[in-house]
Amino acid sequence: MTAQPRPLSRQRWLIPVLVVVISLTVGVGLLARDLYTRPEAAPTEPVVSESPTSVAPEQQPGSPVVEVTPDVFAHPQYQSVRQVLQGYFDSINDRDYPKWTSVVTRERAKTKTAAEWKKDYQSTRDGSILVYRVEPSTPTMLRVLVAFTSTQDVEDAPLYLPEGCIRWRLVLPLRLESGSWRVDTTDGGTNPEHERC
Repeated sequence: MTAQPRPLSRQRWLIPVLVVVISLTVGVGLLARDLYTRPEAAPTEPVVSESPTSVAPEQQPGSPVVEVTPDVFAHPQYQSVRQVLQGYFDSINDRDYPKWTSVVTRERAKTKTAAEWKKDYQSTRDGSILVYRVEPSTPTMLRVLVAFTSTQDVEDAPLYLPEGCIRWRLVLPLRLESGSWRVDTTDGGTNPEHERC
């Protein structure tokens, strides 16, 4: 009895299947290697800090990035509050009046013309910005406790503290207007804490 040869059809499909399986294995391996060896992306979240970062006198006012405490980071309005405050301080640092009017309420925008605003902030730089607390006062109002440092020409400093570098601590009111939070006017009863650097 002679041995019968195996049918050729089985061998013909076995080779392409092995090629596909090996190709898929190599492809998945390369993809996994790429995913695990990618450099970490830069963090998109701001620095969470307990207290303002110490800055050398020649580096004042410090970073213009709005930082927050862990309590603020856990607040449900955290992203919106941080975004509007970053826009507020960026507008001052960039001397950008239209941007400032986009992050303040209509009522606050009416308090300064573009020329007045630019004169008030002509030499101001704000930095070392830390949001300590966010508290609701009404469903459409928030009170935000923020500390920051400003540097300016002495002649542009407030008359009651003619200094080139001032540390501020104040409550900024935010109002919900047209679906977004905006920095509102402060009432006359709020006195900001301030000291020379």
